Amino acid sequence: MSLWLRRSFQTAVLAVAVVVIHAWAMSGPATAPKYDVATESKMKVTVEELKLPAKGKEKEVAHLVVKSGSETLDIYLCPKAFLDDMGATYAKGDEVTVTGSKIKQDGEDLILAREVVKGTDTLLLRDDKGKPVWDWHH
Repeated sequence: MSLWLRRSFQTAVLAVAVVVIHAWAMSGPATAPKYDVATESKMKVTVEELKLPAKGKEKEVAHLVVKSGSETLDIYLCPKAFLDDMGATYAKGDEVTVTGSKIKQDGEDLILAREVVKGTDTLLLRDDKGKPVWDWHH
């Protein structure tokens, strides 16, 4: 194999590797928990707090701290930027109905919301298979 042909081949392999690695890295957070439709349930809860990521970290996930009876739960919603785009707001005392998946992530129990209903407003976060409707690259 000539030196020119070998270098061209190496360059092509390197270019493909860069594209594949970039696509994998941009697919969303590496440790993003996976929605499990088998654990999906619906619950009526009272909002205690809307926790938002720090300024400049709008792609990080906003979540609700809620009360269900005497239990306090963390419900993960979506990136703050998506929440802002949808115009959804939540305040202490809001009564909401959440459809979500109870999962384990690093030994912790989490609830990933698929849908949040407040009054007549519905915030749809995931499709019926649990795939996020937001764009991680937004």
